[in-house]
Amino acid sequence: MDRLDRYDLRILQELQHDARLSNQELAERIGLSASPCSRRVKALEDEGYIRKQVALLDRKKLGLTLTAYVLIGMDRHTPERFENFQKHICQWPEVLECSLITGMDADYQLKVIVPDMDHYQKFLLEKLTRIEGVTSVRSSFVLNHVQLSTALPLTHLHL
Repeated sequence: MDRLDRYDLRILQELQHDARLSNQELAERIGLSASPCSRRVKALEDEGYIRKQVALLDRKKLGLTLTAYVLIGMDRHTPERFENFQKHICQWPEVLECSLITGMDADYQLKVIVPDMDHYQKFLLEKLTRIEGVTSVRSSFVLNHVQLSTALPLTHLHL
């Protein structure tokens, strides 16, 4: 696939909003018959445009009510130090996102979801601050999620 056409974009848009659509339902929504639609979905998967399909869970119903954004400062900016930090972070299910960042007085930004402040304190003291090289941790807590989405914006790709 050298270029995405309008059908490919519609497939991506529709599947971002509901990946449980049957091939027939998807084909009807984008204006194709079932067989070409199925081939296109397969091609989008093979080319890596569709990485995987997942179930989005309700964090509140699961008792995960505290979301924290955490800025991490490191003592040294060496590949070994960063590799060690990332190795630890990637093992912990509380960390939904970890990004190496610039432009702030921090090296990493984490998105952490836990049941409550007690669990966050335990995560902070027993895990995060025990990683060699971590020199600062600044936490901000979400009061209200105004916009939550997993759908990527595709408007820049429209033909």
